[in-house]
Parts: sequence; C-alpha cells; structure tokens
Amino acid sequence: MKHLQGLIAAPFTPMNEAGALNTKLIPEYYRLLKANGVKGAFICGSTGEGVSMTVAEKKTVTTAWAECTRGDDDFKVMLLLGGTCLADCRELALHARDAGIYAVSFTAPFYFKPASVEALARCCAELAAVVPGMPFYYYHIPVLNGVSFAMYDLLQAVDGQIPNFAGVKYTHEDFMDFLSCRNFKAGKYDMLWGRDENMLPALSIGAKGAVGSTFNYAAPLYHLLTAAFENGELEKAAQLQQQSIDMIRLLGKYGGIATGKAYMKLIGLDCGEFRLPVSNMSGAQFELFKEDVAALGFDQFKSRPAAKTHS
Repeated sequence: MKHLQGLIAAPFTPMNEAGALNTKLIPEYYRLLKANGVKGAFICGSTGEGVSMTVAEKKTVTTAWAECTRGDDDFKVMLLLGGTCLADCRELALHARDAGIYAVSFTAPFYFKPASVEALARCCAELAAVVPGMPFYYYHIPVLNGVSFAMYDLLQAVDGQIPNFAGVKYTHEDFMDFLSCRNFKAGKYDMLWGRDENMLPALSIGAKGAVGSTFNYAAPLYHLLTAAFENGELEKAAQLQQQSIDMIRLLGKYGGIATGKAYMKLIGLDCGEFRLPVSNMSGAQFELFKEDVAALGFDQFKSRPAAKTHS
C-alpha cells in the first residue's frame, strides 16, 4: 500500500444559511487546498460533521469532491464511512468506489462499542471486503468514540487478514503506540498523524503524513514547521509549533470545533455554521475572535486563496 506524505486536510462541509449542503463551494475549496500545498482531503470526518449528516448527504459531498478532483492523482480524497451502522457504511463504501475517490476510512462503533480488539477487527474486515480495490484506513479517535484499544493490537489482529488495510489515521497522544505501529512489520502500514498541536513530536518519531483540520486555514505554518524540522532547526520548529498551539487554543476559548469555520471566514471561504448539537459563536463573539486572531499574527501564516483564472 502507498504511504501518503505531507498535509491532508480534514475539510469542513460547506453549509448555507439554512444549514443545507452548499456543495457549489467545494471546487473553490479544492483549489484553495491545492494552492497551499495540501495533498488530500479526508471528508465527512469529525471536522466535516459526518456524524450529523445523512447517508444521502455524505454521498452528495463525496460526489462533489470526486468530480472536482478527477484526474488529479496527486490529490487523495478519503471518505469517512461512519461507525454506528455498518449497513450504511457498506452503502457509502460502494458509492465512494463508484465515484472514483482514493480511499475509505472507518471508525469504531461508538454506541454499541466493540468489546474487544478482535470484534473491531471483524468490523473492519467486513467493510474493507466491500471495496477490495480501495485502500481502507481505520480512524483512531478515542476522545470522541470512546474506543481506546491500542492500535498496535489492531494491526496484529488485521495483519494478513485484510489485504486492503492501508493504515491508521491516528488522532490520539499515545506516542509509544504510534511508534510501535510505525515499526510494525518494518513499517508495513501507513500511519497518518491526526493531532495538529503535536505535529512536531510526531515528526520526531517518523511521521510523514498528517491529517488535520487546521491545515484548511493555516497550511503554510505547518509547511514551515516541517521544513524547520527537516533542516535541523529544532528551536525554530518548536516556536512554530507554539504558534499552532496558540491558534488551536482559540478553538477552546470560542466554543470548540465550530471555531474552525470562523477561521475559514477569515481566509475568504464561508462554509456556514455547524449543525446542532454543536454551538456556534455569536456575532459579538466573532468580533472578539477576530481581535484575538489578529494578535496571533495569523495573516503571516494563513492559507491564501487560489489565484483566479481568466478565460
């Protein structure tokens, strides 16, 4: 299986004022990511509100991303299938295959949780078998799904059993487990780091690819961080990681994940608001947010819109 490298954004799902999908924005979104050196899109995940969307809506979003990225083999689109209803996941996997995107991903059921890593592996095997020609990734995010098995144990359970099991999107802070997964079977599986605020320590133990929400609006910051690390400028890399942390702290200050869409407004791509039960900031809070963002020096490292083409 190909190991992905570089930044892969977890896009927000664009919504209109009524809270319905606004897929007309997705081609512009794709051009924005490309213009800022992003290598792919992990769609309908946590940032993309996949758990708040219907199967039909996720199909619509998948089709929109597939159509605007078709022919761009250097940009990988990956769909999170979900995790609660395996029948829905199977349906979405087949749609992803037919749409022609690169890969699918799956996270653990989070209501009726798997009782063992072997049960989780059986879920993965059932879904991966639906699309044997596509890379299949497990999405490890115990802070949201409450399933905290070591991924090293999952790799042991799936190895040799799921031919298209490509790797793990690893959104957790267990560096011991992550490194053990990277070294499993001489680096057989693709381990994609998923914690933007901890990217530097992940690079130090060999992470090559990362999936993150802040890559949507601050990709240049992470390119600088990675370059500093690769050049041995560790103090500079640490300072850039601190800038990332300071930026991410504002998510907590202004209510959480929905703050990311406020950042998107500041770079000129209005993706609307998050659906309930997620809360969005008020107009007054947005004005305060803009002041805090300016104090970070956000304009120095924010993602820039793609240059407009003239026909």
